[in-house]
Amino acid sequence: MPVNLTRNAIAMMNSGDVNSKPLVQVVDIKLIGNSQERYRFLLSDSESTQHAMLATQLNEQVRTGRVKKGSIIQLIDYICSTVQNRRIIVVLNMETIIPEYEIIGNPKLPTGSEPEANKSMPNNNLLEPSTRSTNNRYSAPAPANKAQSFQPTIQPAYQPPPNYKIQGPIMKNEAPARIIPIAALNPYQGRWAIKARVTAKGDLRRYNNARGDGKVFSFDLLDSDGGEIRVTCFNAVVDRFYNVIEVGKVYLISKGSLKPAQKNFNHLKNEWEIFLESNSTVELCPDEDGSIPRQQFSFRPITEIESAENNSILDVIGIVISVNPSVPILRKNGMETQRRILNLKDASGKSVELTLWGDFCNKEGQKLQEMVDSGLFPVLAVKAGKVNDFNGKSIGTISSTQLFIDPDCPEAQGLRVWFESGGRNTASISISKELMPGGSKNEIRKTLTQIKDEGLGRSDKPDWVTAKATVVFIKTDNFCYTACPLMIGDRQCNKKVTQSGNKRWLCDRCNQEFEECDYRYLLQVQIQDHTGLTWVTAFQEAGEEILGCSAKEMYLLKYELQDDTRFGEIIRSRLFHQYLFRLKIKEELYGDEQRVKITVVKVDKVNYSAESRYLLDMVAKNFPNRKQF
Repeated sequence: MPVNLTRNAIAMMNSGDVNSKPLVQVVDIKLIGNSQERYRFLLSDSESTQHAMLATQLNEQVRTGRVKKGSIIQLIDYICSTVQNRRIIVVLNMETIIPEYEIIGNPKLPTGSEPEANKSMPNNNLLEPSTRSTNNRYSAPAPANKAQSFQPTIQPAYQPPPNYKIQGPIMKNEAPARIIPIAALNPYQGRWAIKARVTAKGDLRRYNNARGDGKVFSFDLLDSDGGEIRVTCFNAVVDRFYNVIEVGKVYLISKGSLKPAQKNFNHLKNEWEIFLESNSTVELCPDEDGSIPRQQFSFRPITEIESAENNSILDVIGIVISVNPSVPILRKNGMETQRRILNLKDASGKSVELTLWGDFCNKEGQKLQEMVDSGLFPVLAVKAGKVNDFNGKSIGTISSTQLFIDPDCPEAQGLRVWFESGGRNTASISISKELMPGGSKNEIRKTLTQIKDEGLGRSDKPDWVTAKATVVFIKTDNFCYTACPLMIGDRQCNKKVTQSGNKRWLCDRCNQEFEECDYRYLLQVQIQDHTGLTWVTAFQEAGEEILGCSAKEMYLLKYELQDDTRFGEIIRSRLFHQYLFRLKIKEELYGDEQRVKITVVKVDKVNYSAESRYLLDMVAKNFPNRKQF
């Protein structure tokens, strides 16, 4: 029995049909696109043909041969758009019925089509809808076996989701937009509507540029398929929707324009962003839709943050084990903000610092501190935290960050069970201000003579080693410098400042003046071990660990109080103490001469119990046949 393709399927799709799930044949497949792998089909209903673009999430079906020339397929999800005055079918999901079959009928190109050689396809990237999430409900099943005769299976009629009534009368020749998944949105659709929950809402921000003053705000949406997208409103549109949008509510949104997402400000996994306009509609759905999750996370274990790129945005969850008090910080613009640091640990055996900024300090931060002080150790989920790699890896909040205390999710429940069943007493290693970049080199132990003999620091990248040595001399000239106290983002400027004629301090980098400066160590220290000695440079934190007091205290003693006796006592009291020095070794250019510079990244007092275990392990490793003590 011959295969019967859906009659007039091409004509129906060109007329706007998206519900019939037609049975068609692939009569040609071409690989197109330079920067991205894209496939163009020529589809046939046995009488007419039409070009179609395959969504990239379906490319695997072509690569594996599940779809080829002659395949009989059923279109499950698709749209038909007009691009450069030509109709293009975008196949979002399909099912292979017969992998290979002879060409059916005598299909012809649509009237007015140009010869293949003269046709130019539109920009392939503009036609591509956003990639669907892994839990996509439209994922295609495996193809059926090849058959000589075929009786098509009757699929149940497609029931479109309910449409909500649009306010006002329907204009002539205009029907309510069809609700589609966020992942299917692309700029070349005609009318569309999405039903989604607001998961985050940004603050109202004002700006000034060459076009004048303006205001803007954004919010993030999540639908039942797991698709996410950001929506942005400007000026008059802000006045319409800012007070309407509430986090956690479900809305029906239509008549917006899609533009490429600005990845510098948008961390969502969607290549498009919706911009609402004067004719856009945003309607609150009165009934709660349980199919749309309230939030979507993609948690990374803390141990994986060590290898995460600087400034990357990620989700993390952990047990709050400590919370520091909130402290005021002066930003570059002269405004004061708050900073609070807390520590998270998880079952990976690692912990990480989380820095809260601004309102996070007094809202969630204060609540967390009260919980920890009372003996509770809450689970904290961080949505959209920013990775910082300064002196180790840490996480910081940004404007789009969200914090969830004891969230109701499987990951939080698993962490709580782990913590209560013994994780509370499990030691964890901090990846913040404890480890240095450089992968496995973090724990490489070297003697001072080995640093020189092995030529460390002379390659393109710095070497990172640990050395056990004793402080034997500290230079007291120029032991510190006057530094800028202003904040640039989440870091202090720390550039050297000079005093102007009006006795105020001036930072050339920030181009600002201020009453008081900061004082930071720039210590030149000579260290020695059993093989030799060398000079190292110790900056702020390392200098404080070596001298036991702040640079400002030492500066006041030497230059303000001129108490050379007390100053000298402190210096002498810090000599001949043994430490574990974590060192960065890198060759730098001084004038016309290349010199190897050794910088102290961290200083630890020697834990003799741990050091004894280390030495015993070294003995066992180097003398495996020696009897154990």
